[in-house]
This record gives sequence, C-alpha cells and structure tokens, in this order.
Amino acid sequence: MVAGELVQEHLRAGTGAPDDITVGRKEPEDEERPNEAVYAGGAGETISKRAQELEEDKEAPPDEREVMLPNGGGGGEGEEEEEKRLETRVYARRFAVLAVFSLYSLVNAFQWIQYSIITNVFTQYYGVTNDKVDWLSIVYMVAYVPLIFPATWLLDRKGLRLTALLGAGLNCAGAWLKCASVNPQLFAVTVTAQVICSVAQVFILGLPSRVASVWFGPREVSTACATAVLGNQLGTAIGFLLPPVLVPNTPDNVELTGHNIMIMFYGTAAVSTVLFVLAVIVIKDRPPLPPSQAQAVLPDSPPEDYSYKQSILNLVKNKAFVLLLITYGIMTGSFYSVSTLLNQMIMACYENQELNAGRIGLTLVVAGMVGSILCGLWLDRTKLYKITTLIVYILSFVGMLVFTFTLDLKNIHLVFVTAGVLGFFMTGYLPLGFEFGVEITYPESEGTSSGLLNAFAQIFGIIFTLIQGKLTTDHGPLSGNLFLCAWIFLGIILTALIKSELKRHNVNMGADSNHLKALTTDCPGDCPSEKKSNGDKMEPSVSFSRETSL
Repeated sequence: MVAGELVQEHLRAGTGAPDDITVGRKEPEDEERPNEAVYAGGAGETISKRAQELEEDKEAPPDEREVMLPNGGGGGEGEEEEEKRLETRVYARRFAVLAVFSLYSLVNAFQWIQYSIITNVFTQYYGVTNDKVDWLSIVYMVAYVPLIFPATWLLDRKGLRLTALLGAGLNCAGAWLKCASVNPQLFAVTVTAQVICSVAQVFILGLPSRVASVWFGPREVSTACATAVLGNQLGTAIGFLLPPVLVPNTPDNVELTGHNIMIMFYGTAAVSTVLFVLAVIVIKDRPPLPPSQAQAVLPDSPPEDYSYKQSILNLVKNKAFVLLLITYGIMTGSFYSVSTLLNQMIMACYENQELNAGRIGLTLVVAGMVGSILCGLWLDRTKLYKITTLIVYILSFVGMLVFTFTLDLKNIHLVFVTAGVLGFFMTGYLPLGFEFGVEITYPESEGTSSGLLNAFAQIFGIIFTLIQGKLTTDHGPLSGNLFLCAWIFLGIILTALIKSELKRHNVNMGADSNHLKALTTDCPGDCPSEKKSNGDKMEPSVSFSRETSL
C-alpha cells in the first residue's frame, strides 16, 4: 500500500557535492593475470597496458563518469526530482474541509439521539413501547457493522470526496423523509428514515482520522482528528438539549405534539441540505502537496496490486490492534449505551425531569468535547499514546463508579457534576482510540483501521444497550450501570497489555532526521505478517519505536 522508495539522504563531509563520489574500477581476478601476461608476450607489455588503461580512466570526462553511476551519479535531476516529490505543504483549505465535515457529522449525530432523549414523548405519540423507540437508536449500530467493509473499501478505492458526499447526501435524504412521517400511524416511515440516516453514518464515522492525516501536518494531526470527532460529539450534545425544548411532553394534545415534532424535523432537513451543498463545493480528496512526510511516501491512489482483503488480514494479525479493537469497543459501546438509556435512568430516579435529563446529557457530552480537545493537544505535544489512553481509561472507570452510586441520591445537581466528570474522560477517549489505531497500524489505510474500531464500538454498543436496558427495566439503573463498570475494568487490563509501536510517528521523525528508508520488497507472501503491507516495508534506520516512559 505504500510506494517503496528510498528517502534516506546521504550525509557527506566537506562540500557534499555529487561530484565527490568516487568510482572504483574492479581489478581482474588473480588467476587471470598469468594468462594475460602470456598472450601479451610478456609481463612488461601487460604492465604497460594497465598503466595506459588507468590513465584513460583518470582522464574520462565528467559526463562519462556520471553515466557509470545509476541515476546519473546520485545527483542532478534524479535527486532534484525526488526532493520535489517529497515536498510537503499545508493549505488553508484544510480548515474549511474540517469545518464542513464536522458540521454534517454533527447533524447525523443529532438525528441519532433525537428520539431516545424524549422516549416518553414518542411512545405516546406513535403508540409504541420503549424498546421500539430504543431501536431507533440501536439501528445506527446495527447498520454500521455489515456496511463498514464496503464503506472502507470505497474510501480506499474512490477517495475522501465520494465517501464524504455519500454521507452528507444520505443524511440529507433521511432528514427529509422524517418530515413525511409526522403522523401517529406512520411509525414505519420514521423507522425507514432513521435507517437511511444510519447508513449515512457509515460514511461519516470512519473519516476523522483520514481527514486529519490527508490534510493536516504532523504537529496538528491529533488535534484535527479530535476536532473532527468533536463535531459528532457536539451533535449528540445538541441532540440531548434541543428535542426536550422543541418537543415538550404534552400527552393531552396530540396535535400540538405532532406540530412540535414537525418543526424539529423540518429544521434538521433544512440544515442538512445546506451542509450537503457545502460538502459538494469544499471537500476534495487531498491537497495538491502532502502535509507530512508520512503522507509523502504514500501513493496518491492504491497500487494495482493493492488488496483490501490483505489489508484487513494485516490488521487482524496485529496483536496490539486487536487488543485496541476490544478496548475501544468496550469504552465506546458503554458511552452509546449510557447515551441511549439516559432518559430512562433519570426518569426512574427523578419524576417529570425530561428537560433535566436532556441537560445532563448535554453536560456529559460537552465535558467530553473539552476532554477530546485537551487529549488531542496533549498527544500532538508528547506522542504518549499508550500512557494517555491507559490513564483516561482508568479515570473513566472511576467516573462510571461515581456516577453509578450517586445517581439515586435524590440530588439532581450532583448528577450534573458526576455526569460531567464521566463524559470528560469517557467521550475524551474516542479520538485517542482513533489516533492510537492509526499509529500502530501505519501504513495501512486510516479509513480501514478507523472503520474496524467503529465496527467493534457498534457491536459492543448493541450488546450493552440491550443488556443494560433489560437490567434497568427489570432491576433498576444500579444493576445496569454496574454491568458497564465490570466491562470497563476489563478494558483497563487489556489496554495495559497493548504493545505501543508508533509507526507513523517514526516515519515523520525519521524523515526529519534524514535517517528514514522506505524500501520495496518483492516477497509479500514470504515476509512475516508484521513486516509487510501489500508488498511494501517501512524501515526506520533510527529506532523511535517505543514511547518514552513517564
């Protein structure tokens, strides 16, 4: 997947000019010399010929000596061409790309949570049970798992632009279909619309690391990824805040409830349409020049022999990445479960607090947004991926314990504080997992690694939501939250076992130090799995493969 090429620069003493290279002439073998002397008619004549040959070599013109060397003597056009090809630059357009992507990701996340946070309102309006409204949230997770593989294949083959436009376009289509579902007998239509939105998120969730890697430099890539994830989190926050305000609980007036739902749906559709148009105008596959050395050594498009299946197999054989898949799935699945069931947990402990349930959800996500940005800035500064991930995981476990045992203390203000602490660490973990995954799987596609991480998050989210929902309904919120605490504790243990090897960081550091080699291998089938990536091998000549310890 990576174009094999030599990037190492030769350090020379003195002037360091290309003409300083010396070419030696190979001497004939010892056993040939006696025969040569005999056929020449004597040793004296042989010595005379050798002296004449050496004199001719010495007087050879510069261009002839250059012909003897590969690529014109290692200097001149070949070196200038390679230097030009590895030129890097960041463009101001990257901020527009990031902003548009983050905004339509925001709208998609808003549509995910807009039903669950006012579950009681939709159950009364459509005449359905709580579990059916829960499935309007779970469908996002169910749709993601089977569709992530064709979606990541499309991202690798067709690029960022087409994938982004599919996400924005389907998001817009689903929003408009919801406008046609505002009728107590049309619950099936609103389910169909939500399914379309759930398909759209398949083309959204895996893009933050790709947008960051392709458009942003090495000193800002983690912050950019965190900002892209931030858009999705902000959408969840707005989804917690606005629906309870726009659609208050009016059980005695079904027409008013329908009118309020229609206002919410039409507003969402209008914003989605504007963002789709902006996505068509702004988003491109990549900038004219790469933003980092790690991107410079990658091809603009997959080579002809690129194998998506082989890329998946390489990731599955990466033990560190497999552990990250499980730990990321546990943490993110827990967040999905808590977000989906938050209304039911709050209503079970505090009656008639629909509005505060939304505000608590807002507090949880906004605190997580702050955590995401701070974690991204910290990673760009320190590159301590594993240590940061482990610390955030432990603090998320502590936050979940505190939230669990303070939820039913009849103090709603305390719940705001504990939810904020939980969200700061639990939601702040999301960009950490993305960036850590890209680091330990480079040079595999960022879209593929992010897609697999999200797929496991959806799988765990489905399982956790169904089990915690059942426990909450039958035994109360305490048992459901303790169930999540047990799994998060397991995630801490597995995170500690992850072997940290920062491959992408090695490339950037090696290029800066003029000690990086990217060599093509001709034996993708024979090489060990951990050293191959579709026939190319990255070899840093100076090792930066381990994180510095605190």
